[in-house]
Amino acid sequence: MAEATGAKVGWDGVTRTVSIDKPVIDNSGLEASGYKLIEVDGGDLSGHREPNVVVDIGFGDRQYWAYTNEYGQLVKVTADKIVLQDDATEPVLSTGRYYRDEAKVPGVESATLDEGHVIADSLGGVSNAYNITPQDSTLNRHGDQAYMEQVIRDAGGCTDFVAVITYPNTTTQIPSHYSFTYKLKGNVINDEFDNVNPDEINAALEDQQPTDNTNAVSIVSVGLSSEEVVIKNTSDQAVQLKAYKLVSVTGNQTYTFGDYLLEAGKTVTVYSGQGSGDLRWTGSYIWNNDGDPAELYDGSGRLVSRY
Repeated sequence: MAEATGAKVGWDGVTRTVSIDKPVIDNSGLEASGYKLIEVDGGDLSGHREPNVVVDIGFGDRQYWAYTNEYGQLVKVTADKIVLQDDATEPVLSTGRYYRDEAKVPGVESATLDEGHVIADSLGGVSNAYNITPQDSTLNRHGDQAYMEQVIRDAGGCTDFVAVITYPNTTTQIPSHYSFTYKLKGNVINDEFDNVNPDEINAALEDQQPTDNTNAVSIVSVGLSSEEVVIKNTSDQAVQLKAYKLVSVTGNQTYTFGDYLLEAGKTVTVYSGQGSGDLRWTGSYIWNNDGDPAELYDGSGRLVSRY
């Protein structure tokens, strides 16, 4: 369909007519970078990808660029601006999708893998093979992928979107890891996660308990929305926190302490985003508001506290 090639598609709900206005796309920079620009229908169900090509996977006049490597693996997707789906002006199905099905990329036939969009329909992405990867079903529907999409929707979109997709070898089309970077309300966000079932990973982590019940340092509170984590030294001696690691389990992100002496009975607050406290992690938002366990490891890598 025309929207897969960068055309602007209009929908008049009264007259039930579609209008198409195709913009001019300057592909000179893309061609010069070693990628061949090709056009693929946004609803093409074929799971085949050409090697070393770039495809516009934005619906309508959006320009979202998908890149393949020499093995035909989808390795990068970029967008200067993510523009949310608009069901008032675009031909959106009752399911919230632009198309009735997604591309059959090798691997999606698995009962545990979804036809996962890199850029979701709700964010203006099409459904051909250049925007679909076989993704763990729980991750796609309820895990980090779903959470990231919700955050972008709630913010009304984002800018400087880059997705980097990695694979365990050169023959599979099933990714092993996703890395997303984008700018949200002036903050640079980085989401990293493996292509695994997060429920299984979290269950395994819950079974891992601290090896020493006399730990002097523990997490006493985690403010998921305030982005503040309070850690307390419950002993009668100062504890050097250098090389300790604070981990956001769901977000799979880690803060490593520098040279910091936590006095006996005192607390230290590690903050991110718009939070406040003693030690600044990052200006980005770290904690998943829907639930995100926090873990603290000492300098030897031993789990000393979990909240």
